[in-house]
Amino acid sequence: MKRFIEGEDRSQATLLPACLDDYIAEDNPVRAVDAFVEELDLQALGFAGAEPAETGRPAYHPAVLLKLYIYGYLNRIPSSRRLEREAQRNVELMWLTRRLAPDFKTIADFRRANGVGIRNVCRRFVQLCRELRLFTQAIVAIDSSKFKAVNSRDRNFTPNKVDRRQQQIEESIRRYLEALETADRTQPAEIEAKTERLREKIETLRGQMRRMDRIREELKNTPDEQISETDPDARSMISQAKGTGVVGYNVQAAVDTKQHLIVTHEVTNEGNDRAQLSKMATTARNEMGKTKMQAIADRGYFNSPEIKACTEAGITPLVPKPMTSGARAEGRFSKLDFIYIARDDEYQCPAGERAIFRFATIENGLTIRKYWSSACPRCPLKAQCTTGDYRRVTRWEHERVLEAMQRRLDRTPEAMTLRRRTIEHVFGTLKHWMGATHFLTRGLAHVNTEMSLYVLAYNLKRVIKLLGMPKTLQAMRLLSA
Repeated sequence: MKRFIEGEDRSQATLLPACLDDYIAEDNPVRAVDAFVEELDLQALGFAGAEPAETGRPAYHPAVLLKLYIYGYLNRIPSSRRLEREAQRNVELMWLTRRLAPDFKTIADFRRANGVGIRNVCRRFVQLCRELRLFTQAIVAIDSSKFKAVNSRDRNFTPNKVDRRQQQIEESIRRYLEALETADRTQPAEIEAKTERLREKIETLRGQMRRMDRIREELKNTPDEQISETDPDARSMISQAKGTGVVGYNVQAAVDTKQHLIVTHEVTNEGNDRAQLSKMATTARNEMGKTKMQAIADRGYFNSPEIKACTEAGITPLVPKPMTSGARAEGRFSKLDFIYIARDDEYQCPAGERAIFRFATIENGLTIRKYWSSACPRCPLKAQCTTGDYRRVTRWEHERVLEAMQRRLDRTPEAMTLRRRTIEHVFGTLKHWMGATHFLTRGLAHVNTEMSLYVLAYNLKRVIKLLGMPKTLQAMRLLSA
């Protein structure tokens, strides 16, 4: 092999570096992982086994296993079995764990038993970011994304899915019975084996039909009429990005718009975001240590009581209102064409008439005021306004909160662009790290723990990128100060 770069002879004895530390460069992220965990008070954070037992076999210190997991999620190695192999052959992990190599069950049990501690570590890193004054702008983008669970779509059932599955089974049984009848009429010797196979298939399908009947009865006793057999907490949800259903979890996140750090997150199994805005925004404000904050979210978060709760908490929400009325699409006037006159508590319609207050009613727990004009029946624009006798205009008792938010949106048209470029990239990065399988654990509590490890790894990588390794290592020492 002349004229090529040649490797060394495998049988030639060589002098390796004198110590393991020589293999790890000064700017290697593994040094930040080690420095961060070494400064944590793991017992105060809720980790079991931080204090050794007086009897029994010595256990691994929680710091060793926590370092192992942070390194794994930072390098897209979330599996406990893969981490076991890497600890035996990866020089960086040998340095990080001081050549300790726990077995996969010990690694998996640590993640399963220390969910509270791991989530507290993730929160502690956000506090470190706050102490480093990385949250200079009190603006967060709030959004959610659907992540797949360890539960296939075939093992998730709703009443509609059971109906469709039973129809498919009935059609298959009918088709097999017709084939069996044809085979019985002809009765050639070579068809006997086929006839037996058809009977077996029919019996299998009838067993599936009985199973669907049992599942239908179980669905009647579930609050949301949904059953997931592999992961009981996973739910079937509509994925807006793909336009199809996904069995998984809805991950909420609030991301700082300046540094793109994940301030707070939560895993839910609710398919929509309508009840999440105030909770996510308030938690993000507290984590950032701010008294006032601006929260930007998409239309899926529009909920009148949630927006009011944010405003009362000192949070300025920016959430566009979804267009649910079909009047404009059908060529008629929409509510936006009616002008509210606060002084008189009346609406001025496009024809110049006044729609006055008539009565108030309770709808979905909200006090709704009703307005209409007596001039509607003889109005020349009635065909462009309503198909009924009167055009009724509704107004929530706290509508001024929504109107003030809409005025802010009109003044800041770039808000939705800022939201998209801030948080959608974060979700894309996390899903890229996870790969096609997404979550590996089962159950809402364990999935929350796994998501915390991903968020911690993401934020750590982001801080190293922002500050550089020397400043990051120096910042880790602030934890013990």
